[in-house]
Amino acid sequence: MLPTYLYPSVNGAGLNLADLRYFLGVDGGGTGTRVRLTDAQGVLLGQGAAGPSALGQGIEQAWRHIQQAVLAAARQAGLDSIEPAQCAIGLGLSGVSVKTQAQAFLAQQPGYLALALDGDGYTSLLGAHGGQPGAVVAVGTGSVGEALRRDGSRVCSSGWGWICGDEGSGAWLGLQAMRQAQQGLDGRAEVGALARAVWAAAGADRQRLLAFCASAGQQGFAALAPLVFAHADADPVAEALLATAGQELERLANSLDPAGDLPLSLSGSIALRLAPRLSSRLLARCTEPQGDSAAGALLLIRQAIQGCL
Repeated sequence: MLPTYLYPSVNGAGLNLADLRYFLGVDGGGTGTRVRLTDAQGVLLGQGAAGPSALGQGIEQAWRHIQQAVLAAARQAGLDSIEPAQCAIGLGLSGVSVKTQAQAFLAQQPGYLALALDGDGYTSLLGAHGGQPGAVVAVGTGSVGEALRRDGSRVCSSGWGWICGDEGSGAWLGLQAMRQAQQGLDGRAEVGALARAVWAAAGADRQRLLAFCASAGQQGFAALAPLVFAHADADPVAEALLATAGQELERLANSLDPAGDLPLSLSGSIALRLAPRLSSRLLARCTEPQGDSAAGALLLIRQAIQGCL
């Protein structure tokens, strides 16, 4: 488990809190970025959104979309702009577990006074349980589970990336839907409502499907996931995919806390849509999140600054 990345260093060298006016909490994934802006006392001033900032989709894109969302939050607060040198920023981003990506991201930071960077699964966990022990299953474009155990240790499960992991996620569902559409086009599988919907969205011939797959990326495949939900009543293939996705979420939750000792929260659009498919035993452990990943990112940076003092 990688630690939270901090700037300045953990001993706080060079950190001048006299310049600190604002806190920013960032939740960045494969589909979008959300930013929450508060004053130094924690009063919410504004919120903003922009495109994806998952590190695996590119470091320059991540910073560009983060800065766009920061500007949107500032303008909602009635500010033309805010200087990074007056801000402490906490970021929960997809892709932080790849050390080279995290380091490249930090190397391009545009001058924030203080910065704390961790995965979006961990900031979802912090937000959901207010920094207290608990577990979270966060499933949207990707999927990851994190737990903070009562002894203070952290555990992470899934989150291996959309190409070979992230089972149950939006990108995973989109990939399965595309495979069904391809096999249907070949005559290797029965053509149902789901395959026809994918053809309508991505192309109904070999060349167009290949072109879609070559350029779609994580976000493009995740965009097909709503088709699986939309056609589950009419297409047994779509229904079976959702059943499997629910099973994957159940496995993920159990891997985090086999004894079922910790409170569990679900976050992310796909997790919430799959919740009715989870077992009653698991649902009995679920609690409403106290806050979201952006709230957790604000808590992350505040904890980091306290640790530097």
